[in-house]
Amino acid sequence: MKLFRLSNLFYLGSGMMFLASCDLVKDVTYSVNPNPLEMHADSVKIAITVNVPAKGIKKKAKAEITPKLGSYAIGTWFVNGEKVTENGTTINFKNGGTATFEQTIPYLPEMEAADLVITGKIYKQTKEKDALPETKIADATIITPYLVNNTFKVLYEEDALIRQFEKSSDATVNFEKGKSDVRATELKDADMTALVAWIQAAQSNPKIKINAIEINGYASPDGEVSKNDNLSYDRTTSTRTAIIAVMNKAKLTAYTDTNMYKLNKFGEDFEGFKTQLAASTTIAEADKNLFVRILEMTKDLEQREKEMINLGKSYSELEKDVFPKIRRAMIVVKYTEFGLTDDELKAAASNNPNSLSVEELLFTANKLTNDLKEKARIYGVAATNFGTDYRTHTNLGASSFQLNRITEAKSAFEKASSLKDNGISKNNLAASVILEGNRSNAKKLISQAKTAFDSKGDATQKTAVNNNLGILNIMDGKYSAADGNFSENSYNKALAQLLAGKTDAAKKTLSGLTETAETAYLKAIAAARSNEGVDAVVSHLKVAISKNAALKDKAGKDREFLKISTETTFTNLVK
Repeated sequence: MKLFRLSNLFYLGSGMMFLASCDLVKDVTYSVNPNPLEMHADSVKIAITVNVPAKGIKKKAKAEITPKLGSYAIGTWFVNGEKVTENGTTINFKNGGTATFEQTIPYLPEMEAADLVITGKIYKQTKEKDALPETKIADATIITPYLVNNTFKVLYEEDALIRQFEKSSDATVNFEKGKSDVRATELKDADMTALVAWIQAAQSNPKIKINAIEINGYASPDGEVSKNDNLSYDRTTSTRTAIIAVMNKAKLTAYTDTNMYKLNKFGEDFEGFKTQLAASTTIAEADKNLFVRILEMTKDLEQREKEMINLGKSYSELEKDVFPKIRRAMIVVKYTEFGLTDDELKAAASNNPNSLSVEELLFTANKLTNDLKEKARIYGVAATNFGTDYRTHTNLGASSFQLNRITEAKSAFEKASSLKDNGISKNNLAASVILEGNRSNAKKLISQAKTAFDSKGDATQKTAVNNNLGILNIMDGKYSAADGNFSENSYNKALAQLLAGKTDAAKKTLSGLTETAETAYLKAIAAARSNEGVDAVVSHLKVAISKNAALKDKAGKDREFLKISTETTFTNLVK
């Protein structure tokens, strides 16, 4: 803490005659804490203590003190002798005392390499007696918090691409009442012909893998249950024999082994009956409901069939229009269908992107290329072709942001947010508005994103939003909070630690980072704060300046290096 004795300063300056001729105020000193002044949260707090010794101010004297930081006049303060009744701090003549004045002012760029000075006037009662000469009492201003990297982390939405689909294809063989023999005409039906043709085509299709063939047998819910159960099984075996013959004829020898067919007997197909009954247009609705009740409630099989037959015409329609469709065996081919390979997706994205689905475009851009421009191009196609899918705009905005196309990014983020209000949209919008200097809106958006991720978010999302909150913490002067929010070692974490007074922790964090101009400059500040000496500071500054020449001018006026500012090694570097 540097003290300035007013008497000495007057002796060195033009005020010497004043002290000799006017002894109203004498031997006053000033202390300023901190010195140099510091900027935090865009403001500079100035605390000046005026030390008046015993008999240092006459009882009727008044000192009007006006501090200035650069050209910025801070205000006017008064130190009064004990008989002065005006506003100000009163000092006892016999004992002396101190007067402390504090004020916080907004930081201006001109304050970076400025002096804190005082001027003022000396009064006896209300009569002006002399002027205080302009006197430097502190240096200004350390603005290290402005070294924060204010580029937020943006987030991408995930694709939901499925490249392996479990599917089935089928054909139906219908049977006459009570029979299980396969009629030749059934093997010539369109669905059977199509199924065989599909199996033939699948043999040369690398994206189709047939996994199993099942034959499911059914009987209509009339007659005896035990007989129908056996009948449904007999229909599966006869169908298997028939389909193997068809496969032989089609030269599909891979499908002629009886062991590859799984047979399932289902007996009476009550669900199928209700489905076909509901679809019938020849049976009255009342009779439909009655048929269902009879089957559900009548346990005696003979009585059940008798009651159905008693419905006369409706029963005839049942035999004609419903039962024949459920006396059947279904041939079900189960297979896996594979989507496009990585190479096929990349080729399509390059040559014919419009042929791809939204999931394929998102997957390709996200996982199959590391080139940001290519990502942005593919996401652009996705946003154009699938404009109602908020993910396409989110990812287009994220890639544009990383390409420093901030205006395009913000537009895409706003579109995504309008389609779906969610944590990722809030986080990404904050990334664009903070670069516009809108800290208030950025804080609101980040708070909303954090709330969303705290309740439902993955580790990546929580890390990103906490990182962005940490940047805002530094801007707001909350350095310990910022340190806690940066879960990963980074330049900003080291800066937060340094600003929080954790210099050793900052050094350790910096030691594990890739050397850049910014990290080297921060190492120089850490060395200066640790009093490591001019050589250590200059060593780091040389690395920083070699990587970013603009840092030479920055270092030359940076009050972090005030203690070594007159050292030849330092001045030779920054001149």
